[in-house]
Amino acid sequence: QVQLVESGGGLVQAGGSLRLSCAASGRTFSSSVMGWFRQAPGKEREFVAGIRWRDSSTYYVDSVKGRFTISRDNAKNTVYLQMNSLKPEDTAVYYCAARWATIPVITTTPATYDYWGQGTQVTVSS
Repeated sequence: QVQLVESGGGLVQAGGSLRLSCAASGRTFSSSVMGWFRQAPGKEREFVAGIRWRDSSTYYVDSVKGRFTISRDNAKNTVYLQMNSLKPEDTAVYYCAARWATIPVITTTPATYDYWGQGTQVTVSS
């Protein structure tokens, strides 16, 4: 049974930083893609960043490029999202997700991910 457990959310002022963690367990992750998504009230869940486990290639939505960094720690089976220069519009519940495929491609559509964490709230005050 795959489990994804997020942590690290909180309240921060605009311009501040937070680091989210996603601890993964229950399956070999070498052929997986890990993604971070977010969902603000009244909005659809949107892709933020993704990383392919086996070679650490990454992909970001334009609105976070240069501010957010996704990374992974193979020994800890953990994926991180370092968020700098946070803006009020970054306020959302952030979710970690995982998908497996023969050819693991970083996808941006939530329906293509197989497992999800419970989410962690990030609130950025102005």
